[in-house]
Amino acid sequence: MKKQLILEDGTVFIGEGFGSETATMGEVVFNTGMTGYQEILSDPSYCGQIVTLTYPLIGNYGINRDDFESISPAVHGLVVKENAEFPSNWRSELSLDAYLKMKNIPGIAGIDTRKLTKIIRKHGTLKGTICGIEENPEGIIEALKNKTLPNNQVMQVSTKTAYPSPGRGHRVVLVDFGLKHGILRELNDRNCDVIVVPYNTTAQEILSLSPDGIMLSNGPGDPKDVPEAIEMIKGLLGKVPLFGICLGHQLFALACGANTEKMKFGHRGSNHPVKDLRTGKVALTSQNHGYTVTEGSVSGTELEVTHIALNDGTIEGLAHKTAAAFTVQYHPEASPGPEDANGLFNQFLELVEAEKKEAVTNAKA
Repeated sequence: MKKQLILEDGTVFIGEGFGSETATMGEVVFNTGMTGYQEILSDPSYCGQIVTLTYPLIGNYGINRDDFESISPAVHGLVVKENAEFPSNWRSELSLDAYLKMKNIPGIAGIDTRKLTKIIRKHGTLKGTICGIEENPEGIIEALKNKTLPNNQVMQVSTKTAYPSPGRGHRVVLVDFGLKHGILRELNDRNCDVIVVPYNTTAQEILSLSPDGIMLSNGPGDPKDVPEAIEMIKGLLGKVPLFGICLGHQLFALACGANTEKMKFGHRGSNHPVKDLRTGKVALTSQNHGYTVTEGSVSGTELEVTHIALNDGTIEGLAHKTAAAFTVQYHPEASPGPEDANGLFNQFLELVEAEKKEAVTNAKA
């Protein structure tokens, strides 16, 4: 079954269709990870995007029940060089093709993914369509040029109601902007009593849950499209220890008076080197974001830059100078990727413990 991938700049790729037979449209991005396609497909941060995987062979270890980052994937399409039709792995339960069919996600294989990636690196992310070979490219190109991408991705992927993930340790309220299950797993592994709340929960509602700490999750899209979350963070800052990841990091920066901007093609992969400016140590990190905190906007705020990306110098970590709050642009839970930065969860809980002890001391004074 032949399909075509059509980009708004007029480029057309012809390949073999797999997965769902439906047509799709979205922002075309690329991920450089060699493994982890199951986690990538189920990461809510890819909501509305068509993901190109630069590693040439995808699907070779199949799909298993354990490595999902969400129940309902929000990705709009998948582009690969070669789709492995016969996976081989002891955990495999489905082929990639069968999974995409089940979740109604179209895919296209057999195209020059190196050429596609070079186009994105040169021109930036582009709108694109995966459709049948019978469709007229000229009409689709014109439609893509006139199409405005949705800006409500967080609303699409966030939980609609609060729910608990019980534990007997510190109570952590986890704000879901497009939560990866890996973050929840890390908190559960540390016996945290987690309450997951929707993205538009107010500061007052969160504080009424008596949290020991608050986590701001990852999520899709432009942080400026979630103004209610920015106001919520302002209402929490300085009252409860706070830790933000990815979109949570960007929203925290906006709440503290810094600015954010769209990147040309973003960071999406599992081997991005990040330097901790306080220790000089470098960690390899998993990343997935198309926006970044504007470097010059941090000066004049109560924020300090704690981490930078070694590839392009962009901001990868922030800490508040007076409040118990810090954030990172990358994913310490990995899923997929290296676990170099996993200790940040421990750092967050140590901050929670220190704040609780200080509160007890002040109460006795």
